[in-house]
Amino acid sequence: MMKSNVKVLLATFNGGDWVASQIDSILNQSGVDVVVNVSDDGSTDGTQQLLNNYAGIKVDLVLLPTKKNGSASANFFRLLRDTDLTYIDYVALSDQDDVWQEDKLGSAIQVIVKNNIAAYSSSVLAFWPNGKQKLINKAQPQQQYDYMFESAGPGCTFVLTKKLALELQSFLIENEEKCQLVALHDWFIYAYARSSGYKWFIDPRPHMLYRQHAENVVGANVGLKAKLARWKKLRDGWLVEQALLIANILGYSNALPIQKLVRYNLADRLWLILNVTKLRRRLRDRVALALFLILPLKR
Repeated sequence: MMKSNVKVLLATFNGGDWVASQIDSILNQSGVDVVVNVSDDGSTDGTQQLLNNYAGIKVDLVLLPTKKNGSASANFFRLLRDTDLTYIDYVALSDQDDVWQEDKLGSAIQVIVKNNIAAYSSSVLAFWPNGKQKLINKAQPQQQYDYMFESAGPGCTFVLTKKLALELQSFLIENEEKCQLVALHDWFIYAYARSSGYKWFIDPRPHMLYRQHAENVVGANVGLKAKLARWKKLRDGWLVEQALLIANILGYSNALPIQKLVRYNLADRLWLILNVTKLRRRLRDRVALALFLILPLKR
């Protein structure tokens, strides 16, 4: 049986403490042929030298020319635009600081084939330096409008079919300037897929260790401090701003929930609250969104 060819897109920035173990876990995937394409965002901690050393001995590790993209999202968009996706079957995204179980890609591909879907993501097992571990469940049932308000989960769990990846690549090339202000590449990719009619599967089983540390861009949102930080971001209007931006770029600005966000009068907010089960998957996220919607938007 022929192995599937998977192109793994790895974004790095000052990840010298972790990236070696992550690369090893990717290259040790079972049942698939893997090539890793890496885009470094101008690291200053020795990450680039480490990557150069790896690339010198690993033919399945390809370094894109170093380019300052300015954010993890922009770095992943750069990878998706600039990577040759001609001779592959699937595309997977990877952060620099996790550890993949050896069956991560093989299991994802089995699910994609079995369910005849275009995209896969999963729950993750978060872990901390003190040895603590916690399952982060992302596999609540997808809802009618959830993609307009959230991602399918961490982008580091994403596996896309070649067809979806090539269409996404073309879109990102054609709309590079518009996408510069998108804060979360994983939310954008999920919204692109769902709004384009592609089927997506969220696996409740974790197949990777999701490292938690002080430099996490997003992280597992565990603990009171993290939750308060998310709430402040919500109150500052970040979610509304990003939801409207992504809707505008992807062409679903006329969708009913987006029109409600644009007007945002009392009747619109009440409609959104009454339909919050269609907007977010997880109960606590629905509660947080409903509480946010009770209040007028900060201007």
